[in-house]
Amino acid sequence: MKANRAYRLIVTRAGRTPALLAGAERIDHVEVVEVDSGEVVLFWDRPALAASKLARAVRADLAQLEAAEFLARWSTVEH
Repeated sequence: MKANRAYRLIVTRAGRTPALLAGAERIDHVEVVEVDSGEVVLFWDRPALAASKLARAVRADLAQLEAAEFLARWSTVEH
């Protein structure tokens, strides 16, 4: 099963401005939630611009990888 069927990506911005214009002090949250259980399986707090880039990379892998491959790859990324 593709990862985008098993997991859902949630990005929570700490402000209203786009990441490119956000201050360095703004921290955004990136979560990967398991669809079946609703449990958070991966979670990162990153500065706004880094969170935006991370979310793009996670979204791309969700579309391309199988669920087990996705979890194995992204569980090694530091929080």
